[in-house]
Amino acid sequence: MEPLASKIRPKNLEEFVGQEHLVGENRPLNVAIKQKHLFSFVLWGPPGTGKTTLAKIYANSLDAKLYELSAVSAGKADIKKLLEEDSQGVPKVLFLDEIHRFNKSQQDFLLPYVERGEITLIGATTENPSFEVIPALLSRCRVFVLNELSEDNMKAIIKRIGLKMDKEAEDWLINMANGDARQAITMLENTRELYKEITKENLKNALQSKFLRYDKAGDEHYNTISAFIKSMRASQPDAALYYLARMIDSGEDPKFIARRMVIFASEDIGLALPTALVVANDVFRAVEIIGLPECGINLATGVVYLCQAKKDRSAYEAYIAATADVKQYGNLPIPMELRNNPGNGYDKYSKESFLPDKLKGKQYLLTKQ
Repeated sequence: MEPLASKIRPKNLEEFVGQEHLVGENRPLNVAIKQKHLFSFVLWGPPGTGKTTLAKIYANSLDAKLYELSAVSAGKADIKKLLEEDSQGVPKVLFLDEIHRFNKSQQDFLLPYVERGEITLIGATTENPSFEVIPALLSRCRVFVLNELSEDNMKAIIKRIGLKMDKEAEDWLINMANGDARQAITMLENTRELYKEITKENLKNALQSKFLRYDKAGDEHYNTISAFIKSMRASQPDAALYYLARMIDSGEDPKFIARRMVIFASEDIGLALPTALVVANDVFRAVEIIGLPECGINLATGVVYLCQAKKDRSAYEAYIAATADVKQYGNLPIPMELRNNPGNGYDKYSKESFLPDKLKGKQYLLTKQ
């Protein structure tokens, strides 16, 4: 029986919800689809945000032959097989889900076919492709970043399903799904099959059923790393160590865990203890050199250190606020006194704001000095 998420999958951009920065009017994927522009790209974002759907819409717009493979189970033989098929002049588009699971040898094998245009590659990943895709292959692909779906996006998707529920149930579902449309749809489908009526209590019971636990690699992976980060943020070393052990035991890449710790050191600890970044980087380096199983000790030591450190997100939040102004106002004129003028000296300290005129007096960094 076809899953509900597959049944209601959008077939064109008019039906697609979210990712307006990519598919809105005059945005890159919108233009590429309308102009039938053939090129390789990688879709990077959390689970359930539309990566597979966008790949299908793009391939359909080209009247191309779409091949869908998962890098978890596929290999060189699968690539050879699709290459040998006669496409009768129709472009071959390969959608490679979880492309980060392809090792270097497999990516090297794929490279010349993408380079010669024998295959148009669409990779999908929840991991940063700069770390997981070899530079030669990545240089031949455009990278598009997908965002977690907003609350309004989730409401629109739930409305399309057409199942009746009250506001309490809808709010709980949206909060639980955490921006993952596929998870929300699956929870609704399972609840309907078990209880017929969609209520908050029935949704909770359906989620807790062992038979309906979300054991797909992508979802479990994403949920566990989220719990790991939140435990460190809450300064709970016992919980963080538990999720660390759980990830390692399930075969998670230790470098992936270490990278998240490096990000955490700046994003959540930041100015409270700047040397946390040094420690996190050293942990990452140790993981690279030592490998499993011993590198688990390095990770555990780093996790406890990061948990116990004071937290300060002010630099991160200041950067986000500054980025918002850049996106809103674009490239505002730089004040004349800051432009390259050999006649001026250099002031070590100045109380005058060096921000563009439109933003004079704006304060992003709100830490108490």
